[in-house]
Amino acid sequence: MDKRSIQSDMSSYIGKLLRDHFGKGPSSVFVSIEGKFLTIYLKDFLAPMERVLVGQRNDKKVEETRDLMMRELIPDIKATFRATSGIHVDHLYYDWSLSRRTGVLVGVITSDAPDEGEELISYEHKDAVHEEVEKLSQKAEKAPASIRSFLLNNRTLLIERNGILVAIEKEMISAGYEQPLKISKRRLEKRLLNHASFETILGTSIEDVFIDWDFDKDRSYMVLILKP
Repeated sequence: MDKRSIQSDMSSYIGKLLRDHFGKGPSSVFVSIEGKFLTIYLKDFLAPMERVLVGQRNDKKVEETRDLMMRELIPDIKATFRATSGIHVDHLYYDWSLSRRTGVLVGVITSDAPDEGEELISYEHKDAVHEEVEKLSQKAEKAPASIRSFLLNNRTLLIERNGILVAIEKEMISAGYEQPLKISKRRLEKRLLNHASFETILGTSIEDVFIDWDFDKDRSYMVLILKP
């Protein structure tokens, strides 16, 4: 099965899965597989009840409910991808922009080739992007131990940060406060992110920003959806 067929099948599967579990699926699902990364961009994804909660400024309740739902769905998503396309997803990250009714899933594909995806690293002004990411991280927690970024296609810039958790955050995770910490960190970093600086560096507008963490690995992925 070629990559385009796999992407089409994944798009149909994810749309149906979310519709079955949320009562309303996204109007559009864009799947991209590049190197060791799988990205799924969702548009117009907000269930009727969620729309009411967002209208009442109760975004936190929607985020908490979706987080619980995704924990249940991720094992099924991984198993289906493995069975239908032979793609082994090691970890699946996700985040939402409720005001824009969009969302993104990022899958890290298990590969025997450790350097697979390195050819995606080089793009214009990469160093300047990394400098901005470091400034953001320093304001929110601390400078990352390492930063890598991958321009997956003309709309998707994926930024990987390793070693960013501070001691108090690690203590909160150990005490069982992972979910509220993640929600708070998302809001803080999105508020601190300077769209104007990134847009000047990249020479294009940023339509969406998504952030998620793997606290066990002390790793974070940030996705910038660019205007093509």
